[in-house]
Amino acid sequence: MKKEKILVSKTPPQTKKNLREQAPLVNKPAHRIIAIAGPTAGGKTELAITVATHLKVPIVSFDSRQCYRELCIGVARPTAEQLQQVPHFFIADHSIEEPVSAAYYEAYATRQVAALTAKYGQVVMVGGTGLYWKAFWEGLDEIPTIDAGVREAISMQYRHQGMEWLQAAVRAQDPLFAASGEMLNPQRMMRALEVVQSTGKSILSFQKGRHKQQPYQVVGIGLQLPRPELNKRIDVRVEKMMAQGLLKEVESLIKYINLNALNTVGYKELFEYLQENISLEQAVEQIKLHTRQYAKRQLTWFTKDPLFRWGRPDRPEEILSWL
Repeated sequence: MKKEKILVSKTPPQTKKNLREQAPLVNKPAHRIIAIAGPTAGGKTELAITVATHLKVPIVSFDSRQCYRELCIGVARPTAEQLQQVPHFFIADHSIEEPVSAAYYEAYATRQVAALTAKYGQVVMVGGTGLYWKAFWEGLDEIPTIDAGVREAISMQYRHQGMEWLQAAVRAQDPLFAASGEMLNPQRMMRALEVVQSTGKSILSFQKGRHKQQPYQVVGIGLQLPRPELNKRIDVRVEKMMAQGLLKEVESLIKYINLNALNTVGYKELFEYLQENISLEQAVEQIKLHTRQYAKRQLTWFTKDPLFRWGRPDRPEEILSWL
């Protein structure tokens, strides 16, 4: 019995080298985001400008208050000189009368980052609002639209009755959220109240934990300082804000006192002073205390995010080496 003739291909053998050459680069996105996060007064603005200048790219903020034109000193907005050094987006380009939310930011940043990375290849994102970063990077669960009257009423009650009232209201109306451990974050608690009063359901019932797919590489940089050093920086910043005219800025906004945008550290305390509920000295000390508490919440949020690698703001050369 004759053996069948075996036909041998004349094409070269599939070596590891030419297999690599043929394989599509499916796991390496072309565009990159450098995300810089951390607590207030922690040096984010300065480092972001250093990195953006080094890479020759623009900056997109994820700060929920620096986006408002009317707020400057109290939100530590980048100076005019800093804004001239590097193009900034989501800085002083909205009015406090506009409805800006995490859902709005998700759509805004998704569109803006896509346009900027298409042009520059990469972009720096910087901020301290963890929910805005999460909204952009992971996406948000869809929650029904909240009536503006409900939001305003809750904000006003919190302003006049404080944290104890807010915590009690959440425990009574949304015990499921109250059990989640978010009971020291007034913004999250007010959001929970808005949802339960508008829908009759816990905010947690709308949270499905979906994660959107991102077409970007990301380098997450978290900035951290020893607590005593950060607290000292916070105290110095508050004193500097007062010297720069924060009280005058707050006085000019008194007609907007009930807007959610002004339910913000540095503004709400001085509103209390202007309404003769506390002295100016008490207001300043409360701003320092509440800023320290806010910085602690920011660190808690971002240190849970595995995307971020932590460094000191006064070591920019080390951080640039990570890029």
